[in-house]
Amino acid sequence: MAKQQKRYLCEECGYSSPQWLGKCPNCGKWETFIEEVITPKFKSVTKVKPKLLSEIEILKTVRISTGINEFDRVLGGGIVEGSIVLVGGEPGIGKSTLLLQSTDMFARNGISVLYVSGEESPVQIKLRAKRLQVAENKIYMLAQTDIEEIVKEIELLSPDIVIIDSIQTVYHTEIDALPGSVTQVRGCALKLMEIAKSNGIPVFIIGHVTKEGTIAGPKTLEHMVDAVLYLEGDKNHYYRILRAAKNRFGSTQEIGVFEMKEEGLSEVKDPSFIFLGERHENPPGTVVTCAMEGSRPFLVEIQALLAPCGYRMPQRVSAGIDYKRLTMLLAVVERRVGVKVSTQDVFINVVGGLHIEETASDLAVILAIVSGARNTPVAEQTAALGEVGLTGEVRPVGLIEKRVKEAERLGLTRCIVPSKYSKISSGIKIIGVKSVGEAIHETLHYHSKL
Repeated sequence: MAKQQKRYLCEECGYSSPQWLGKCPNCGKWETFIEEVITPKFKSVTKVKPKLLSEIEILKTVRISTGINEFDRVLGGGIVEGSIVLVGGEPGIGKSTLLLQSTDMFARNGISVLYVSGEESPVQIKLRAKRLQVAENKIYMLAQTDIEEIVKEIELLSPDIVIIDSIQTVYHTEIDALPGSVTQVRGCALKLMEIAKSNGIPVFIIGHVTKEGTIAGPKTLEHMVDAVLYLEGDKNHYYRILRAAKNRFGSTQEIGVFEMKEEGLSEVKDPSFIFLGERHENPPGTVVTCAMEGSRPFLVEIQALLAPCGYRMPQRVSAGIDYKRLTMLLAVVERRVGVKVSTQDVFINVVGGLHIEETASDLAVILAIVSGARNTPVAEQTAALGEVGLTGEVRPVGLIEKRVKEAERLGLTRCIVPSKYSKISSGIKIIGVKSVGEAIHETLHYHSKL
């Protein structure tokens, strides 16, 4: 009999080691290694011959609509048969609500759904479904955490769609580990993947997130599934953003915007209007920019507040803008513009809770900072677009025509852009600038020209 082999896995990132370690060399966490018994691998008896690429037939992908356009957009046009979708987010952000709302369309179209809950009882889910006005036909509820029993029910009912809420509560009796551990999460996910691929049943898996905002459990879980979706947002705000971190059947650049209401998550069909809807005045320290999320342009307001430093070290607080990017832009403001910010506390906020990752908002951030420092408002109905380099130059950004068109649609009259785009045709006034200094002159000194 072969000697039993063991290894140690990190519960945070899934890093494998032949011996126990106090600190994980991959993620840097302490006391996260657990023991796992290595099961013997059997050789496959199925022989597969190689094929020429020209001989492979492309089958038409069948998609099922969720009935929620924003959800379908992020999925790439709908649910693919036999796919496994991992939905993550903070507790209470709306993951279960979103999936329960999607079951309403399925039920009304005769599509059967098996909703497996390991955290709530069927009565609790029934009360939520009643509040969300979800149709009750064709929706089966199962309060179960044993993966073997769940698989049996799936084979018995043969539903069209399966929802697991959540993967951290499900366990396999043959795996000697606690529910939610690396081994259990991976083993249960493998069982679900087998049933999904062999029967062509789409499976949605709800997963918890860590303090860092990533899916709790091994990274291998994200590699196993076909799509990884994150529902983001501040629980103190009404708006939620559904973002795809991975999608084998669509783009990872698209996002869906929702508004949390008493009756559930409601689609936001015009995000720009929502994010700028309450902007009635033009106070100092505020500038409008246009961010691209996939193929969608969003007009958002960037706010900056500067205050005398009350501590030895000045604070830099950023909400919606990368902290390191903000630090770089503050250096540009001090060295290239001449505005002293090293003795000021600087607070930057993107209104509405949207997080901007691209660099097209650099110019707007700098204009907001200078406007707040000088207590002078930026010219009214003005948007600013452009990446800023370390020498203070304003560099081109992508999809400028789409951004300008969105600004025009929302009623803005002026748009500050890199000089390369000064000749583009538009219904609003286009002002091309080469440097941050020119942009400041065109926006903060605009009132003096009137």
